[in-house]
Amino acid sequence: MFSFSTIKNYHFQLQQNQLSCTDVVNYYLQRIKSNQVLNAFVEVYEKEACTRAMELDNLRKKGEPLKKLHGVVIAIKDVICFKGHKVSAASGILQNFLSLYTASALQFLLEEDAIIIGNCNCDEFAMGSSNENSFYGNVLNAADHSRVPGGSSGGSAVAVQADLCMLSLGSDTGGSVRQPADFCGIIGLKPGYGSISRYGLIAYASSFDQIGIFGRTIEDVSLLLQVMNKKDLHDSTMNNEPALLTGVNDKNRKYNFCYLKETLEHTSLDTEIASEISAYFQTLRNNGHTVSEINFDLLDYIVPAYYVLTTAEASSNLSRYDGVRFGSVTDKMNDLTDFYFENRTKGFGKEVKRRIMLGTFVLSAGYYDAYYRKAQQVRKLLVTRFDSIFSSYDAVLSPVSPTPAFKAGLKNNDPTATYLADIYTVIANLTGIPAISLPLFSHSYSIPFGIQVMTNRKEELSLLQISDLLINIKNN
Repeated sequence: MFSFSTIKNYHFQLQQNQLSCTDVVNYYLQRIKSNQVLNAFVEVYEKEACTRAMELDNLRKKGEPLKKLHGVVIAIKDVICFKGHKVSAASGILQNFLSLYTASALQFLLEEDAIIIGNCNCDEFAMGSSNENSFYGNVLNAADHSRVPGGSSGGSAVAVQADLCMLSLGSDTGGSVRQPADFCGIIGLKPGYGSISRYGLIAYASSFDQIGIFGRTIEDVSLLLQVMNKKDLHDSTMNNEPALLTGVNDKNRKYNFCYLKETLEHTSLDTEIASEISAYFQTLRNNGHTVSEINFDLLDYIVPAYYVLTTAEASSNLSRYDGVRFGSVTDKMNDLTDFYFENRTKGFGKEVKRRIMLGTFVLSAGYYDAYYRKAQQVRKLLVTRFDSIFSSYDAVLSPVSPTPAFKAGLKNNDPTATYLADIYTVIANLTGIPAISLPLFSHSYSIPFGIQVMTNRKEELSLLQISDLLINIKNN
C-alpha cells in the first residue's frame, strides 16, 4: 500500500525517488489480480502499462519535467474507444470489436502521460443502474459482495473503490457516474453537457451522454477535468469556450443553497438517507450558509420524460449494430430480414432490447406527439425552471439515490422500480448542468451514501469549490 493521497503527493514522491511508476503499476496489477472476484475489468493492459511506466521512469531520470498526469494510473469504461484495443460496451454484439481510433478525452489524458491500466465492466451499452446487465457478468460492490455497485459505470466505480487504480472514467446518461459513486463511497463527477468531448464515446443517448470522472479527492477529480476540458473539432456539441476551472477559492464565502421539497418527501426515499441529509442541511446553516426549501411540482414527470427521450435516441443510435455495419454476424442468412433479426436477437441483452423497443414505439407514427413531443416539452420546462432557480441560488442539493446500494438480483424482475431509482440524478442530464456525488454518510447497513450537488451550466469551478467545502464541513 502506497502512502500518497493525491496526484500532487504522488508526483512529489516520484521526484524524491521514494517510488517509481513501475512500482505503482505493479502494485495496481497485483491488486487487480487479487480482486478478480469483483469482475470490475473487462481487459487489463498489463504489458502496455508496464512498458509505459518504464518509459516514464526513464524520462524522469533524464530530468524531464513531469506533465500533469505523469504516471497517473487510470481505468476507462468499456464504452470509451482506445485505438487498437477492444471496446464492446459490455455487449455480445461487439465482443470482438477493435477500436480504430482513440476518444478525444482519453487522448488528452495520454498526452499528459497518464497510464491506462485497462477497461472496466459496465451495463450493456450503458443501460442499467446495477451493473447486472453486462455480457461479462455482474460487478460486485467491494464493500459488500451481496450488493450491487450501481450502474451503468459500476466497474469504473469499483476500480477506484477497491484501489485498483487512482482514478477512472465512466459515462453518465442519467446518473451512471453519480449513482455508482454513491453506492461505492467515492466521488463521481458529471460535467455539464459540452464540457468534455464525446468523440469516441459509444453513444446511448447523444443529447444526454457525458464522460464523467471517479476519484477519491476533489483535487484529483478537478485536475482530470482540467485536462479533458478542451475544445474538440470532432464534437460539434461542445461548448464554444472551455469552462473556467481555475480560480481563488474563497473559503470564507457563505453560499445560498436550496433543495427541492419534493425530493426529501418522496415516498421512495429511504428514511435514514432523508434524516441524515436533513441533519446535514442544519449543519450547513450552523456554519453560516443558507439552505432554503423550494417547491418543485415537476418531480413525477422527470423519470418518464427521461426514459421516453433516451430510449428514442437509443433506438436510433443502436440501429447501426446489425451485422453489416457493426456487430457480430449470424450463420443464418435465409434473407436480409432474418439476417438482421438473428444478429440483433443474439447480440443484444434483455435490457437493451427492452429500451430499443420502447424507443421505437415512442417514435412511431401515432405516438410521436403523445410521448416524444410531450417529453421534449417537459425537458424545456425543466431547463426554464432550473434557470430560474440558479438566478437565486448557488447550488441545488439533493439525495443521489432513493436507497443505498441494494442487494443483487433484487430488482431484476421489476424494471420500472429500477428506472424510478434515477429520480434524483436524471435532472442534471435533462438540463445539461454539472452535478457531483459526494460520499458524506454511512448507512446502518454499513455501506456508504452521499449527497448530490448541482450548479448552473459552465459553473464546474463553483461546483468543485462547493464540493470541497461540503466535504470539509462534514469532516470537521
